Amino acid sequence: MVTPSSAPADAPRAAQPRLTHAAQPRLARPDGSPLRVLVVDDEPNLAELLTSALRYEGWDVSTALTGQSAVKLARDVSPDVIVLDVMLPDIDGLQVLRRIRQHQSAVPVLFLTARDSVEDRVAGLTAGGDDYVTKPFSLEEVVARLRGLLRRAGANAAREDATLVVGDLVLDEDSHEVTRGGDEIALTATEFELLRYLMRNARRVMSKAQILDRVWQYDFGGQANIVELYISYLRRKIDAGREPMIHTLRGVGYVLKPAGPAA
Repeated sequence: MVTPSSAPADAPRAAQPRLTHAAQPRLARPDGSPLRVLVVDDEPNLAELLTSALRYEGWDVSTALTGQSAVKLARDVSPDVIVLDVMLPDIDGLQVLRRIRQHQSAVPVLFLTARDSVEDRVAGLTAGGDDYVTKPFSLEEVVARLRGLLRRAGANAAREDATLVVGDLVLDEDSHEVTRGGDEIALTATEFELLRYLMRNARRVMSKAQILDRVWQYDFGGQANIVELYISYLRRKIDAGREPMIHTLRGVGYVLKPAGPAA
């Protein structure tokens, strides 16, 4: 994972997280629908983190833990790009790609591997892979590589509005303005990034590890308390005097959902 760098002004010094706020246009299919990504990795925790990071981009993500299920899923969902682990428990990633290429010859593929020899890289690219990332990697790098592959494959910048809406909570990704029930809410950069992540994953329970890895791009060993701290900051601003939208599932994580009986 990414090594921490200098801390932003609004974060506790001990944690030293690194935030990335560079605005990136959303990519979409030609018809404006979300891009479809197939993630193939036999490590469930890693597959979950990758899935969370890619959903944060607004993409539709399917996950497979074996080579056989990956081949079937590729036929079923027709992904626009594939993240493919080389080492799988049944058939290896190179064989998976060969089988997928029989039906989908043009889908871009980003290989993941723990091996970094020239021979391994050549084997992956020769088999039809388009790019190669070595474990351990940062989620930020994987997303950047995928965006590059998708652009070359002809994905379009989405024309959709950059506004997230959950119940009466509204977040404008371009202007960085947040309102609830029409009342403006002032957030720090870190609070805004955390709220954006929760809103993009509304109704999904997000673990502390997922939040740390996506919002802070930070190795979360021993630093999960920073999530609790910033969740408390958000609650004071988002939920104070109103029905709560941010909920804690003890031992699991946090979920943001509309307030009221319809939630």
